[in-house]
Amino acid sequence: MSRSLRLVALVLPLSIAAACSSSSSPSQSSGGDAGNDSGGMPESGVTPDGGGDAPQTAKVEHLVVIVQENQTFDSYFGRWCTAATSSKPTCTQGPSCCEAGPGLDPGSQTVPATLNDAFNAARDPSHTQACELGEIDGGKMDGFVTSSLCGSPLNFAYADTTVQSYWSLAAKSALADHYFQPVAGESTSNDMYLARAQFVLLDNMYEPQAIGASCSLTAATMQYTDTTIADLLVQAGVTWSWYGAGYDAMKQAQASGGTCPPVPAGCAFGVQTYPCVYDPSDDPFAYYPAFVDKPAYFKDYTQLATDLAGANLPAVSFVKAIGYESEHPGYGDTVSAGITFVSGTIAAIEASSYAPNTLVLITWDEGGGHFDHIAPPPTSTVDNQPYGMRLPFLAVGPLARSNYVSHVQMEHSSLVKFIEWNWLAQTTGQLGTRDKVANNLGSVLDPSATGIAVPAN
Repeated sequence: MSRSLRLVALVLPLSIAAACSSSSSPSQSSGGDAGNDSGGMPESGVTPDGGGDAPQTAKVEHLVVIVQENQTFDSYFGRWCTAATSSKPTCTQGPSCCEAGPGLDPGSQTVPATLNDAFNAARDPSHTQACELGEIDGGKMDGFVTSSLCGSPLNFAYADTTVQSYWSLAAKSALADHYFQPVAGESTSNDMYLARAQFVLLDNMYEPQAIGASCSLTAATMQYTDTTIADLLVQAGVTWSWYGAGYDAMKQAQASGGTCPPVPAGCAFGVQTYPCVYDPSDDPFAYYPAFVDKPAYFKDYTQLATDLAGANLPAVSFVKAIGYESEHPGYGDTVSAGITFVSGTIAAIEASSYAPNTLVLITWDEGGGHFDHIAPPPTSTVDNQPYGMRLPFLAVGPLARSNYVSHVQMEHSSLVKFIEWNWLAQTTGQLGTRDKVANNLGSVLDPSATGIAVPAN
């Protein structure tokens, strides 16, 4: 999030793999306008929704969604993919099946900078909706360096082997190369699509009325009451939780006279503000009174280890790092700290008894103003909002395809659609928002492992 500073603070995300190595057996859980644009056709081995009085169920009993911050597909995978720029490969196996980033910026012929830990830590590019639309320039993708609003040669950068762990993960997992941020602009506006699959607010306009809001420099707060995917899950008796790093420390500090928690040792910024602390605006469900700060749904990241070891993992889980471990540019934040957080979370799940039936998805909330060379889809006809840049998106675990590149157009709303399909009787579009039209996740899943072909659309 490009957040004008926030006054908040806390907890170091932990490595939780060791806590889960002897976990008990889990109990059974109850159970965009995308259309087919930009390669949205079903891929091999995936069939569309079928009818029937007693639909089958995929063997995805648990979903864990890890949400990192502010990187584009090209900023992380522009040097991993090897197909010629603009070649539109249709193959699906490995880096030769996704386009490399261009060697020169389309608008200025600038050579790319190298995105490493020092580069990431030094600068937070502007990424308001107005800024990103200027960079996209009607699909020309030539304003990242030259835009009068926020252009800079430093916006054109590709990661080096600092992200080797993600490259290695892509080689044994499924990577989507047409996964777009659902709306141009800052983090909160995009995060809301994980809950609502529709535009709710512009950029980072409001904080929720939640624990930690008083530690933010964003003074205005807001609540919403429209139906979210969480409402549908609760109505169906399906468990879900949001695991946020730093949440317990914020609760404790707020309970002790409404103060903000101290700065953890690992946060280079060194101030009681984002990114050193829990920020409730990172959790889209914090904007909804039915769920905000209720223990059944809002948990500290450390609780994930306990739930994995104690057979209490919800059917649907969202995981959010504290800001300085989210890969968010600027404030001294390093990419490596985020990779360590993500790797530790995956290792914990893999070491638990949940591993065989858990799908792990890794995405980034929005592109952060970094360059990407693929034009977004047309403006959504559902909420009349413009799409933003491509984001990295990985499906990990035994239920995902291996060394696979999906070209199906997806977005955060696709996750909502999959949750509906998998846990809510395969009835998608229940929110009446982009869940009606976004493509499903079938293209990144292995039908031989899931036991049933999940739709790609």
